Amino acid sequence: MSQQSSGPKHRTQLRQGAIGVTGILFFVLSAQAPLTGIAGTLPIPLGLGNGGGAPAAYLVVGVMIGLFSVGFIAMSRHVTDAGAFYAYVTRGLGRPIGVGASQLAVLCYSATQAGMYGLYGVVVQGLVERYASVDLPWWFWTLITIFLVQMLGSLNIEFGAKLLAVLVVAETSLLLIFAFYELFTGGGPQGLDPAGSFAPSAFFSGAPGVALTFAIACVIGFESTAIYAKEAKDPARTVPRATYLSVATISVFFAFVSWMFVSYYGADRVQEVSLNALQNGSATGVILDAVSGALGAWTSDVLQVLLATSLLAGVLAFHNGVNRYFHSLAATSVLSPWLARTNRQGAPYTASLVQTLVSIAMVMPFAITGSDPVITVLTWGGGVAVLALLMLYLLTSVAVVVFFRRTGADRRRWNTVVAPVASVALLLGATGLALRNFATLISASGATALVLELTVLAVFVGGVILGLTRRDPQGEANERLPYHPHEGVDASV
Repeated sequence: MSQQSSGPKHRTQLRQGAIGVTGILFFVLSAQAPLTGIAGTLPIPLGLGNGGGAPAAYLVVGVMIGLFSVGFIAMSRHVTDAGAFYAYVTRGLGRPIGVGASQLAVLCYSATQAGMYGLYGVVVQGLVERYASVDLPWWFWTLITIFLVQMLGSLNIEFGAKLLAVLVVAETSLLLIFAFYELFTGGGPQGLDPAGSFAPSAFFSGAPGVALTFAIACVIGFESTAIYAKEAKDPARTVPRATYLSVATISVFFAFVSWMFVSYYGADRVQEVSLNALQNGSATGVILDAVSGALGAWTSDVLQVLLATSLLAGVLAFHNGVNRYFHSLAATSVLSPWLARTNRQGAPYTASLVQTLVSIAMVMPFAITGSDPVITVLTWGGGVAVLALLMLYLLTSVAVVVFFRRTGADRRRWNTVVAPVASVALLLGATGLALRNFATLISASGATALVLELTVLAVFVGGVILGLTRRDPQGEANERLPYHPHEGVDASV
């Protein structure tokens, strides 16, 4: 995509060659917020889903996203853009639908970030009140952190990658220590019992749709591998390697760690324990009690602090992702060219400012109305994000097939037809399950669920209308998205 400035005095170029495979991997992992995914959401599929079979859902989602990744990577070799879904769908299905997809992506990441801010405010509020005897509302800490993230988002991408690396390593270390302790000591009352978590009968027991939906929520942010393509070192190799590595790491990590928590309680007892915790409003206790029971009481306080840093890493990762979407949309004249400006460090600072205002706008209404930030901001944001993400995956998979059938740029059938079509079939099934379990997912009434579902659809339709009305002043918008049909396709990565 051409990065021409709107004026001779303004930079619009992102910093190239600034981040490698490891840096991109940490952006993806931090977006998953591993400790948040385990402590904050695992008790729900354990209690309301398929109980001991919940770990298998992460492997099922890993296979589904792995298939999706095949076509996603094939497309990344021909289209390099900071708004990956937007660029891919545009090249395959046209600019209006591509802009609609971009608005789904912005909604998905912004809603996820808002939900994280809600939980973050509650966690920090509890920590400060406990250790400093200062009682301030959750939204006070959330606002302070929003401005901190704004500052960090205006720095160079290398600094962000290093900070996220530290936070991700810290939050995953204690979970892995617990998991390997359980593994090497033989598990809980029923032993390790792999069949109790991974046998087909275990997966299909209870409500597997709930478990599958929450597992899908744990891969939000996966697109980061391509979002940072313009800033990557050797993107032709960096993006594919980071993509496959992130999918494998995420699915195996969540499956393994959740299996060890099931083992700690026992596959036939974990659902009852989790359901009781959910009903008593102490869902995180399922995880905290297990870790402290295995490793000692000292871990309880440590986990609370690491949960806060986990959420901080997540909101920073999504902040950077949305920044680059705004930058991409501005550079192709969908949004104001003002948003394409970058600072001396190659960071999209104007987009960062707008994204900060969006975060405030999404969080503060819940603060003003006195709503519970976990029950509303976190669960509603997560539910909206899952639906938007599934729509994005579906549109992208269809776009991959159409693009390569039309251009013939890559004639490998597995990469451009078979895998994308298989991912569409699986994604349609997952979407059906998500819609069927949506009210449970957001812990709200059917009416609220319908409003949120229609919001996702309305944002997509609004984006399509925006794409129809906002024309590229250079004429053919697609010509401004890089496409090199004669470049060799390296099948080795």
